[in-house]
Amino acid sequence: MKRVLAIVAVAFLVLSAAAPSAEAPKAAKRPNILFILVDDESPFDLKVYDPTSPLQTPNLDRLAAEGMVFDGAYHMGSFSGAVCTPSRHMIMSGRTVWHLPIGPGATAHCPPNLETNTIPAVFNRAGYATMRTCKTGNSYEGANRQFAVRHDAGKRGDTDETGSAWHAERVLDYLRERAASKDTRPFYIHFGFSHPHDTRDGKPELLEHYGAVNHADRNALPPAHAKQPPLPGNWLPAQPFFHGHPNLRDEVSVSGVWTNRDERTIRNEVGREYACVENIDIQIGRVLAQLKAMGELENTYIFYTADHGIAIGRHGFQGKQNLYEHTWRVPFLAWGPTVKAGARAQGNIYLLDLLATFCDLAAIPPPPSNEGLSFKPVMEGRAPVVRDVLYGAYCGGTKPGMRSVRKGDWKLVKYDVMDGQVRETQLFNLAENPDELLAQHHDPAVVALTGRTPKPAQTNLAADPKHADKLKEMEALLLAEMRRLDDPYRLWNQPDDGLAAPADKPPKVKPAKQGKTGRQGKKSP
Repeated sequence: MKRVLAIVAVAFLVLSAAAPSAEAPKAAKRPNILFILVDDESPFDLKVYDPTSPLQTPNLDRLAAEGMVFDGAYHMGSFSGAVCTPSRHMIMSGRTVWHLPIGPGATAHCPPNLETNTIPAVFNRAGYATMRTCKTGNSYEGANRQFAVRHDAGKRGDTDETGSAWHAERVLDYLRERAASKDTRPFYIHFGFSHPHDTRDGKPELLEHYGAVNHADRNALPPAHAKQPPLPGNWLPAQPFFHGHPNLRDEVSVSGVWTNRDERTIRNEVGREYACVENIDIQIGRVLAQLKAMGELENTYIFYTADHGIAIGRHGFQGKQNLYEHTWRVPFLAWGPTVKAGARAQGNIYLLDLLATFCDLAAIPPPPSNEGLSFKPVMEGRAPVVRDVLYGAYCGGTKPGMRSVRKGDWKLVKYDVMDGQVRETQLFNLAENPDELLAQHHDPAVVALTGRTPKPAQTNLAADPKHADKLKEMEALLLAEMRRLDDPYRLWNQPDDGLAAPADKPPKVKPAKQGKTGRQGKKSP
């Protein structure tokens, strides 16, 4: 425990000493980029998004305090139950969800040899040193092969060798070798973690902070403990209606949870999640300390995010196959030489905007296949958002699935699943109902467990005649976004536009040859 505290203390000193100053001139040399990507994390786990959260992340808190917190960062969605896979393709390529090489629109909407225009390939060509450590599987293998140095492994255990410390050691080894070889090239490091994705086996000393255990007995509930985190404020004992993906792995098979949504199970699982994230925070602190010791930190942009959010009991869901804010949104922190310090921004960014932004920061032309927008103006405090409208999709189960659209404070979610047996509409004013509370959250039995008494207006407003015009407006906006982004499906109350339902499996994509570039993407998000 003394070692953990020492690491955190060092990281505090590191960031304080290297905090970007609004008055300091821009660095003359090209900046480094440290991109930190975790697997399955809701923004509302972190204190910077939920001040009542008991999760201890002093290093992330300091990055947030000295950098920028984005309140509107999203992934665009998925056509697969493995939401990680499309998300990581979008991150690497800057392509929108229906324009990916693994999607149903691959033949018509994705350029060839896309992996040669992904982040590592672009930065290799620009003279950057590129390095990656991350989980294996459910990723973009073609892009991952482009990194000059790569150390991937699934590390979700409860020891340093089997858990998050392994990924940190790979980055630390790389930085030490860089120093020893006197490598002066700017670097792009993809610092990925396998956690907090399940199985959420936390280290014993960190589990103790949250009264949690690595529960593995399907025939018994985990023990209750007063130190366990409270139930999420939008917890439900069951989903309000069926989500439309039968036998979905995340909803029935996650070790420690399975199909249980009771208080003891969810509180213990949230505690396990927090133990895993706290460990990630500790490992980030170690890397920050090494960068400072090498004199590299002040010229490094640092980004922290997740490939998507996660539910863990919120709205009765366990996994990431939904479009509520806890899962559609992602945590997003930015820190670096020109980032406006101590600021928050709505942003309205997608993860697919990262390629354009990284290129903008490094003064590299983005590849012609990129469809993302640079949010550098937001990071520097020169603009509040990069777009006004946000679109989300999930159709990894029955089709056409779920769709969402957000503009300003208003959000629409549509469900068209199980061959038309489930057709639902939800309309939320997120300013008045940020947790998207439903009629089920008003149940006295639910209130007794969450301690949260919703206001009358904190509910689904789709059937409220007072909001009929807003509902019509949002329905039209959703259809416009579906058309603009080449969504191959239509919902029950939309014109079919002459579309034929796509095949479930996309065409096979031949491996790309090195050195070739893709053609211009059709549309911008």
